[in-house]
Amino acid sequence: MNHKIYWTLLTHRDWKIYIAATEEGLCFVGSLNQSFDELKEWAKKRFRNVELIENNGVLQSYSEEIIEFLKGDRQQFSIPMDFQGTQFQLEVWNALNNIQYGETKTYKDIADMINNPKAVRAVGTAIGKNPLLIMIPCHRVIGKNGTLTGYRGGLAMKKMLLKMEQQYKSV
Repeated sequence: MNHKIYWTLLTHRDWKIYIAATEEGLCFVGSLNQSFDELKEWAKKRFRNVELIENNGVLQSYSEEIIEFLKGDRQQFSIPMDFQGTQFQLEVWNALNNIQYGETKTYKDIADMINNPKAVRAVGTAIGKNPLLIMIPCHRVIGKNGTLTGYRGGLAMKKMLLKMEQQYKSV
């Protein structure tokens, strides 16, 4: 069976991000200013037979909500998402969705949230596999000493997102 994934390049100010969706919902949000290859490689790893189709219309509502978020006009997303992972990854990603806008948690906090306090490293690995940057807010996870740690989108993107949330949090 051929999986159809629709994609577009979302551009807003300095942001250039490839996003993609299936018929069920948004399935991929790429890293800041990365090439189309990032999406292509992700899709190849996830699906045996995949057809990538550029379609701005299909992705219009997704683009609008992400841009509203980047402008500080939105703190929660209402668009459908289509993400798959292991049971453990899904637990971690669901826990990330409980981190409030403008707040941060440590990897240890996330491990505690999923009732698996010894799984700090595994939590980090699961976070690194998050296919929906911004939507599943892994940028809100920091090191135990408050430092910014790895991020699939790059530390510059993580820093930008955290700074933006702090700026708009009190608005």
